[in-house]
Amino acid sequence: MCLLLIAIDATPEFPLLLLGNRDEFHARASSAAQPWVENAHVVGGRDLVAGGSWLALRDDGRFAAVTNLRTGVPATAPRSRGWLVRDFMLGDAEPAAFLDALRADTGDYGPFNLVVGDRSGAFALGSADGDVWTLGAGVHVISNGAIGVHWPKTERLRRRFVEAAGTRPGAGDETRLLDLLMDEVQPSDELLPDTGIGLDLERRLAPIFIRGEKYGTRAGTLAARRADGALILRERRFGPDESAQGEARWQASPRAGFAETMES
Repeated sequence: MCLLLIAIDATPEFPLLLLGNRDEFHARASSAAQPWVENAHVVGGRDLVAGGSWLALRDDGRFAAVTNLRTGVPATAPRSRGWLVRDFMLGDAEPAAFLDALRADTGDYGPFNLVVGDRSGAFALGSADGDVWTLGAGVHVISNGAIGVHWPKTERLRRRFVEAAGTRPGAGDETRLLDLLMDEVQPSDELLPDTGIGLDLERRLAPIFIRGEKYGTRAGTLAARRADGALILRERRFGPDESAQGEARWQASPRAGFAETMES
């Protein structure tokens, strides 16, 4: 996951809403969002190379998502950052306690920003500073910079979401919200961060949606808890140069297991 919006009590339809784009090499094997083999009460995509995940939701309201952290320096680590999502989703540790325990082991993973939560609240940990953040009511957007650092894509997604959430009717429409993740607007050079990767690559990675032949946005995901308690995960999948690779929607009542309600 390379761009993640977390909206908490920001819309009446969705007390919790996650919107995120996963950017990755198109050749890296991964599976579409579906119930996990280890626990069918968890639904989310899987990285088939390392076995982790980038975003997942459990039918009791537990959720997790991870982004990488752009440092400008190639990073290798004994553990995939996707394991953080997997381990949280397959366990039962309190979210804040899970992150607090993780602080001593951040160096075992590639640089990351991790968001975890359940019906009691949402929390985040960035390996850049090792701080545990409590995500209160409002709209939070995290990308590949340190938590709290704002880039053009994070500010644009936040602004467009707030505009969509403040417009009636249709503020809670899933399709409309997922469409926010398709934005390919290119920021001007003077607004781009300098993360040590060079201007050309900063430009290529700057839009909300990244179109590319070898690397780009592979999935756009909406995960939400509705006001009636139902849980939803809807995923759009993409191949090289934004080619559509399918869409699926999973829905569950609390602790009742997920059922697929759309497939293409």
